[in-house]
Amino acid sequence: FLYFPETHGISFRIQISVKELLDTDVLLKLLFHLPVNYPSSLPDISVDSVQLTRAQCTDVKDKLLEQAKKHRSEPMVHDLILWVQQHLKDVIKQSAMVCNEKTTLSKGAEDGIWMLLLHLDHMRAKAKYVKTVEKWASDLRLTGRLMFMGKIILILLQGDRSSIKEYLILQKTSKVDVDSSGKKCKEKMMSVLCETEVQSQHKRFQMFEVKEYSTPEELQKEFETAGLKTLFSEFVPPLLK
Repeated sequence: FLYFPETHGISFRIQISVKELLDTDVLLKLLFHLPVNYPSSLPDISVDSVQLTRAQCTDVKDKLLEQAKKHRSEPMVHDLILWVQQHLKDVIKQSAMVCNEKTTLSKGAEDGIWMLLLHLDHMRAKAKYVKTVEKWASDLRLTGRLMFMGKIILILLQGDRSSIKEYLILQKTSKVDVDSSGKKCKEKMMSVLCETEVQSQHKRFQMFEVKEYSTPEELQKEFETAGLKTLFSEFVPPLLK
């Protein structure tokens, strides 16, 4: 929408979609308020997005204002929109790095090892699916567990961040299972419960293993042995309900 109060300049809202990591689209809502003496005065900008945290939205806004200063006294809104489409990924990455700096300082030698916890809804072609996951983990040098407990299926992985990202892409884009009519299909019912840097209190898994647990307590014990008690209590109980 647009409105033009004579004394207040112009305000308008623009919604853009930006291709993000792993090809998910990030929908950004940008609100520009152009003062009466724009472009010699800079616009007010606000950024909103369901997919980003408040801190990330603020980072995007700050970066846009920095760009705006470079274009002072020339029309800039179009340039700013192009800029955010090209640089959103970097801003979000930097934003994530700032969050992790606090933890990285205390970590030292374990630099750059990441951990991923995935939840799968079901496996129809279980034997084939398990083989595929084992092969990917081995090819990408990832360690961890594929865990079955009742109907719950979890994949916990540790390894280089780039390998973790690569794994996620494989998991989302390969035909790993079959649908109800037996046709090969991609994994559509996977959720990423957690993706984080491995901390010093977490134990490293030495290999990748497939395990079945008969009770939630057994599953919990597996997490606790690996120093991942908090990870378990935050993400697994909701799945047990």
